[in-house]
Amino acid sequence: MTDKFTTPVHYDDDIDATNIEDKTVAVLGYGSQGHAHAQNLDDSGVDVVVGLPKSSSSRQAVEADGLPVATPRNAASDADIVVMLVPDTVQPDVYEDIEPALDAGDTLQFAHGFNIHYGQIEPPEDVDVTMIAPKSPGHLVRRTYKRGEGTPGLLAIYQDATGEAQQEALAYAQAIGCARAGVIETTFREETETDIFGEQAVLCGGVTDLVKAGFETLVDAGYAPEMAYFECLNELKLIVDLMYEGGHMGMWNSVSDTAEYGGLTRGEEVINREGMDEILEGVQNGEFAREWINENQANRPAYRQYRQAEQNHQVEEVGARLRELFAWDEESGETAD
Repeated sequence: MTDKFTTPVHYDDDIDATNIEDKTVAVLGYGSQGHAHAQNLDDSGVDVVVGLPKSSSSRQAVEADGLPVATPRNAASDADIVVMLVPDTVQPDVYEDIEPALDAGDTLQFAHGFNIHYGQIEPPEDVDVTMIAPKSPGHLVRRTYKRGEGTPGLLAIYQDATGEAQQEALAYAQAIGCARAGVIETTFREETETDIFGEQAVLCGGVTDLVKAGFETLVDAGYAPEMAYFECLNELKLIVDLMYEGGHMGMWNSVSDTAEYGGLTRGEEVINREGMDEILEGVQNGEFAREWINENQANRPAYRQYRQAEQNHQVEEVGARLRELFAWDEESGETAD
């Protein structure tokens, strides 16, 4: 464990693998995270069973990967650790199905805290409730593990009925490769609220609306939509990659002085901090969670309307044509060098 961060970070050398070696893990779901967790655990020598409904089309993939598969209820019944890796909106129904299979001293584990934090799942008091959340898509969790590396992950303990929840969760993180890079301590509340805020204000909502606003500003001023696409969307990846690798200063050091001065003096004019504060408040007080839960219960009418409008936006039409000009790396989805 290191003290150079504001919160504890755990690495392989800090962890006792024996805290999981004699346990069976049921991985519920075999999507992006599910397949990576299950395969990495199996390669680490952990006893794994994948839980999927009999009607699931993913069962063939599980069997092809050489892993046992059972219904979620049966998988949970055989397991000491039950890991919820199905989508947030599905988890409450899956939990209702597997809850009778949870025994005292078992662990219910998550990779995102939404349903626990907002009370959609209320586990019994005699089970541990933990979170191990890799900060990377599942395919990278799997790919880096196979290279002998790992992706950073988060650790949170919501309920420690056995007194051993953290040690077991860290052993799990080690088994999927996260401890090779570092496992950062957090809480269910912090992980959930920062994750949702980041998605809405920056990573998904903020960025896409910024791109559309910049694109529309140029097109409305008479510039070619192709030029607007290149300057407001296509080159965004170059900037994000520079920030990802070297932070803000790594990016500023790589762009022209003109771009740096213009960005430093003009960027804040398009950012509305009051709006961000309102978004965060809606996450913290549960307003967004209630809205999203109600939206799903109503069969997602607003969701489909927003998605259709996004699909029909001019930036998508122009981009679809321009992206045909690039040579793409089929495995990574990135442009080839």
